[in-house]
Amino acid sequence: MSTHETQLANGLRVVSHRMPSLETVSMGMWVGVGARHETMAQQGISHLLEHMAFKGTRRRSAKDIAEEIEAVGGELNAATSLETTAYFTRVLAGDIGLGLDILADILLNPRHAGGELEREREVILQEIAATRDSPDEIAYELLQEAAFPDQAIGRPILGTAASVKSFRTADLRKFMKANYGAKRMVLSAAGKIDHGELVRHAEALFGSMNGGIGGRFEPARYGGGTRSSSKPFEQCHLLLAFEGPSYSAPDYYAAQVFSAHFGGGISSRLFQEVRERRGLCYSVYSNYWALADTGLFGIHAATGMPMMEELIKVVAAEFRRAATKTPSEAEVARAKAQIKAGMLMGLESSSARAEYMARQVLLFNRLIGTKEIVERIEAVTPEAVRTLAARLLTQSKPSVTVVGAGRKGQAYARLAESMACGERNSRLL
Repeated sequence: MSTHETQLANGLRVVSHRMPSLETVSMGMWVGVGARHETMAQQGISHLLEHMAFKGTRRRSAKDIAEEIEAVGGELNAATSLETTAYFTRVLAGDIGLGLDILADILLNPRHAGGELEREREVILQEIAATRDSPDEIAYELLQEAAFPDQAIGRPILGTAASVKSFRTADLRKFMKANYGAKRMVLSAAGKIDHGELVRHAEALFGSMNGGIGGRFEPARYGGGTRSSSKPFEQCHLLLAFEGPSYSAPDYYAAQVFSAHFGGGISSRLFQEVRERRGLCYSVYSNYWALADTGLFGIHAATGMPMMEELIKVVAAEFRRAATKTPSEAEVARAKAQIKAGMLMGLESSSARAEYMARQVLLFNRLIGTKEIVERIEAVTPEAVRTLAARLLTQSKPSVTVVGAGRKGQAYARLAESMACGERNSRLL
């Protein structure tokens, strides 16, 4: 068997998948703490901690960290999401010890020195400023706010300029102490790896780490509504979304199949009707992302101002049709094939495999084999797909964002909201 899982005495889970044809190993520590675990005053602190991890420890300076990993041709990076923060590296198989030692050092011995904090604060302020120049970033930030207003899950992962400016070294240390416990962490590796060796390294480096608790967050409260930005761009961006099932919901796989069927590829209903048949835009697609206790199914399209009203009406009509007309067996089979192939192709990457396993353990407390996942995808019926679409449409208020339409943005957003709700004769005011 190529996949293994071990739990250390302090609660840290260690998982690995051996890929003997590779010469490298991708590995990292995934922490079950992200932006939705922050209070209002802490917004952006998870992302700042991720940045500060590489800015020096009690044993290494920021330059030492960079030089040591690159001296063996390795890579080192990190990422923050709503529910997790990940610190990961990729090295040649013979350099596993060094890679793990650096990961342990940045997680257990960070200095969070004042001078480095000030410099990195400015870097993040520039990162926040850069999002203001991206219509996609603005649109998704507004969508998140509309869907989950007045709660951590609806706030930007980067935080705000004000919150980032407010953090001090003591704030970072306090947040880490409260949330970075071994029971909330998974060490995951994939590639040319021996599980026994990985566990021995884990015990030596992380075995004395406190188990901790952490991981608490406010339950999601879906809201819905409209948001818009008056900032002009070359194209108008429309985002239309509905509350979807969580990772653990019975219809999680039906939602995946519906998203692939409705707007996941060039054979999808959305692409064929909006782009191929009517030529209303270059890019149009649907996506579905799930969290521990909720999810969001969304549609994203961008077009020029003269075609925006027609685009809204066609997208809304196609969604209503999907909720009332059961797809054919062939349509659902194509959607299933996309999902299965995308998953299996992705898992040929050691980095994707390591992340995939870590997320499974954090979410489900176990590794789920690809055979089981394929069986669940195959079990989704055409009627289950239609039922899921109808539930999305009728059980939650839509969340709508329009960016790039200037002062007309809010009127377009309200039009999309009314059309999605079935008011077919609505017009732009």
